[in-house]
Amino acid sequence: MTETRSRARHRRRGRGLLLGGPAALAAAGVLAYGTAFGVFGADGRPEATAADAPAWARAVADGFASVDALGQNGTYGGRDGRTVTVRNLAELEKYATAPEPYVIVVAGTITMNPTGKEIKVASDKTIVGSGTSGHIVGGGFFLGQGVHNVIIRNLTIRDAYQGVWNDKEHDFDAVQMDGAHHVWIDHNDLRHMADGLIDSRKDTTYVTVSWNRLGNNNKTFGIGWTENVTADLTIHHNWFRETEQRNPSTDNVAHAHLYNNLLQDDAGTGITSAYGNYARGRTRMLLENSVFQGVNNPVIKDSTAALVQRGNVFTGTTGRNESGGTAFDPRSFYPYTPDPASAVPALLKAGAGPRSTIGTAGAAGTEAAAAPTVLTVAKDGTGRFTGVQKAVDAVPAGNSSPVVIRIAPGVYRETVKVPATKPHVTLEGTGGSRKDTVIVEGHASGMTKPDGSGTYGTGGSATVAVEADDFRAHNLTVSNDFDEAAHQNLDGHQAVALRTAADRVVLDGVIVSGDQDTLLLDTAAKDRIGRVYMTGSYVIGNVDFVFGRATAVIDRSVLTLKKRWDGSSAGYVTAPSTAAGRKGFLISRSTVNGDVGAGTFFLGRPWHAGGDASLSPQTTVRDSVLSAAVKPAPWTDMGGFSWKSDRFAEYRNTGPGAGSPSPNRPHLTATDAAAQDIPHWLGDWTPPVG
Repeated sequence: MTETRSRARHRRRGRGLLLGGPAALAAAGVLAYGTAFGVFGADGRPEATAADAPAWARAVADGFASVDALGQNGTYGGRDGRTVTVRNLAELEKYATAPEPYVIVVAGTITMNPTGKEIKVASDKTIVGSGTSGHIVGGGFFLGQGVHNVIIRNLTIRDAYQGVWNDKEHDFDAVQMDGAHHVWIDHNDLRHMADGLIDSRKDTTYVTVSWNRLGNNNKTFGIGWTENVTADLTIHHNWFRETEQRNPSTDNVAHAHLYNNLLQDDAGTGITSAYGNYARGRTRMLLENSVFQGVNNPVIKDSTAALVQRGNVFTGTTGRNESGGTAFDPRSFYPYTPDPASAVPALLKAGAGPRSTIGTAGAAGTEAAAAPTVLTVAKDGTGRFTGVQKAVDAVPAGNSSPVVIRIAPGVYRETVKVPATKPHVTLEGTGGSRKDTVIVEGHASGMTKPDGSGTYGTGGSATVAVEADDFRAHNLTVSNDFDEAAHQNLDGHQAVALRTAADRVVLDGVIVSGDQDTLLLDTAAKDRIGRVYMTGSYVIGNVDFVFGRATAVIDRSVLTLKKRWDGSSAGYVTAPSTAAGRKGFLISRSTVNGDVGAGTFFLGRPWHAGGDASLSPQTTVRDSVLSAAVKPAPWTDMGGFSWKSDRFAEYRNTGPGAGSPSPNRPHLTATDAAAQDIPHWLGDWTPPVG
């Protein structure tokens, strides 16, 4: 099993600090724990762990900050530590510089004293603003040599300006990094500083800068100050407005991936852009699907740099707009799906900068939800249970409050069933990667059950079966490793890894791996709705490997095509069996790829289960990247039913496997697409991820 983000693909001069394993820490700060342990018995009481933190406190980076390298598995900040709320400079500095991991919530405005002060942040920290209230005034943060695994999020950092526009005396930055690695800077408002808003210096690497507003500044975002060509950065969905230079300037950067940024220079203002994106020295830059409005010299490069452009939009720009050389493929490091450039201005104006839903316990005027009961599983006996099913069995029937089952790294060979009587259960791996915690079994449809009562059947072959509403799986792998080659005489090779037959199911940061019929997204009954939201995940298979009658969204994920047991390339991604009047499968902002032959896989075919002509199967694939493995005519018939009589369509897909509309490749109109998006699919349910 492979995962795109598993490792860096180029050599490094040295290694950084090794990260220790997660720790279960005592309750403190803003965390509160209820009395739900009375239902479970004394030894099942809630444990004070990071699992109790809200989703924003457990958020992890994408882009280069997600790559496992230098002894660090992605970037997740202080999620394994306590959550604390700070309201003054002394408290902020105390926790930001501490050796332990912390999630530090900045509530209110903190003024730096003296002006220009930069707090020296230690490793394993998340510093996050509470809604839109977290402001740092007159200074910022410094991340020194070897500091790693830091998230700076949802803050406004502003107003260190000392009255000199091209200030060479005051090195007052919002965020300065000198030799740090694995840093995520996200959803901040950075403006009006004496020097840089962001300075990434001295071989700082594995950095992602996303969804920020950067404005009212001269030297905005500089990267370099080194002769070494080792740094890797991802810069996406940032809004640069009224910034003169370094937007950014990238000097000697090994891999600079810039996409979906908006650079805006409004006419008639006091700030005029000198240039936009700049590739200097021996930088290799890929710049895609970004928008430049009114910017002078929007894209420039040195003769020694490589800069590849694709899909960018320029309006009202003047001067240099350059490209040349060979860059790199970011997907060899991590998965991503760029938004179309036409959507970027609206997306960023609505979504960049601090959000009211990050850093807060709940929506305005509501109380925080009760802390979940936490049960632990570890094969070595250090948890309460040694098996996942044993922990599920401990959840009482009729459970009405959240239960988080935290599973230590290891391979758990067992089947797991969450029955309909046990809602509100989360299965969460505690490792640094979703590959660390694996639940696996090898049953197939045609296999005889151990008790001799018949065969498993397709649904019964599942390694993990979820029949309870309000279920979530996070940061783990569910696999069916049935050996099809060794069982060619078996009648029934369907081998399900994960089956859901419930409503409001979230699959967040997981791998679901198998061959035929990998992921069964079902409902409890034909007349029952079953909504599923999958994000940031991988599904691996070859034949009908996403199938069923659920209303399901697969968002920002990777569908990995796999060769069949005999080494041949042929298969089908989806096989929906949607009821008439319901929504089926929506694949959005995702990637379809794999090590298979070109033109060998269909995107889907209609499954009229049991020959039921009343069904109306539906798959929509939109805003996604399709590899050359996808057939030019991507839909096909099944069981005597024509796909053209059902609902199969695409919209705004890209990549070598995408194609123009035709009778064999229907595309949605813009009007139709407006009703086939995630909010319309999920209705009144907002999945609890973030």
